[in-house]
Amino acid sequence: MAGLSTRLMHSDANTQRRTIDVVQPINVTTTFRYPDDPDDYVMAKDRPSEDISTGRPWYSRLSHPNSSKVEAVLGDLLEGEAVVYNNGLAAFNAALTYFNPKQVLIGDGYHGVHGILDLWTRNHGLVQLKLNEVDKLKEGDLIHIETPQNPYSTIHDLSYYVKIAREKKCKIMVDSTFGPPPLSNPWDFGVDMIMHSATKFFGGHSDLLAGVLVTKDKAVKTQLVEDRIFLGSNIANLEAFLILRSLRTYEMRLLRQSSNATALVKWLDENRDKYPKLDKIYHSSLQKDDFVKKQMTGGFPPVFSLEFKTVEQSKRFPSKLTLFDHATSLGGVESLIEWRPMSDTHERETLLRVSVGIENVEDLIADFKQGLEQIEKEDN
Repeated sequence: MAGLSTRLMHSDANTQRRTIDVVQPINVTTTFRYPDDPDDYVMAKDRPSEDISTGRPWYSRLSHPNSSKVEAVLGDLLEGEAVVYNNGLAAFNAALTYFNPKQVLIGDGYHGVHGILDLWTRNHGLVQLKLNEVDKLKEGDLIHIETPQNPYSTIHDLSYYVKIAREKKCKIMVDSTFGPPPLSNPWDFGVDMIMHSATKFFGGHSDLLAGVLVTKDKAVKTQLVEDRIFLGSNIANLEAFLILRSLRTYEMRLLRQSSNATALVKWLDENRDKYPKLDKIYHSSLQKDDFVKKQMTGGFPPVFSLEFKTVEQSKRFPSKLTLFDHATSLGGVESLIEWRPMSDTHERETLLRVSVGIENVEDLIADFKQGLEQIEKEDN
C-alpha cells in the first residue's frame, strides 16, 4: 500500500471529472443538467442509493463533485466508508438519527455533543448515562467515547468499553477528533463507528467547518447518505474544496503539531518547579496507564490543557504570549490558547486549552517561558 501522504494526494483520482485543471475546481452550482440522451433518464425511485455520493451529481444538497472527492480521500485516510457533513455536530446528530438509541453512555468531552444530547432528551426522552453507569445499559443503547478527550487530551480505555458494548449488545462510536490517524486507529479495537470534527486537524487552517462519520459497512453508509438528504447537512461546495486542499498536506502538518505539543508539554512538566503558580498540566503523554501506548501508537495529540493556581492568573496568561493567539477552536497550523470558560460554561474557571501549531518548537517553548516568567513576577 502506498504511503499516507501519497494516498492523500491521489486517492480521489477515480472521482476526477474530465477537466485539465490540476486542482479540482470549485463547483458553485447547486444543480446539474440531466443527461442529454432520454435513454439515460432514471427516475429517482429507480436510482441506486449508493450512486448519491459516487454517481452523476444532480443537486448539491445530496452530493456534488467536491463532496464525492472529500469522501474518497477521507475514506482512504480513515480506512472505511466516509460520509461528510457541514460540521462535526451535524455528524454527531446524524449518528444519533441512525442509531436511534434509548440511552447513551457518555463521558465529559465536547460541550456541543452534550447540547445535542440535551435536545434529544427534551424532545425524545433520551436517557444520558455517565461512564460509571455501564450496569444500566440495555440492548440497542449507544456508548459514545471521546478519546483523546477534549479539552485535556487524556485517553479512555477503548478495549474496556468495546467489551462492555459487546456484553450489553450495544453499539459503540468514538469521537477521535483529538487522535486522528496516524496517531491512533479505533478500528483496531472493534468500534462500530468513528466520528471526527473535520474542522480541526483535517481542515487544519481555521477556515472551514466540516464533520465526518466513518463505518466499515457500505449499507450503513448508504443509509447515512440517504438520511443526510433530509437532515440537510451535506458539506457545502467551498468547504469541500478547502478541505481537499488541506488534506493534501495533512500528514506533514499533524505530525509536526504532535511532536511540537509533546515537546512543549515535556518542557513544562520538567520545569514546573520553576513556576509555582502553574498548578496542573493535562496531556496523554503524561498518563501512566498501559492502554495509552496501545491506543496512541503514532504519537500524542497536538492539544493539551493547563491550570494556574488562581482564576486571575489563568485569565492573564494568554495576553503574555506572543506566538499563541487567544481564540477558541483547535487543529489549525497556527498555535492558539483559550481561557476555556470563554466558550464552555461547564469548565473550571482556571482552565486553559492550548492547540499547538507548526511553528518552530524552540520558539513556542521560549514564548511559554517568558509568559510564565511574567506571571511569576506579578502579585509578588
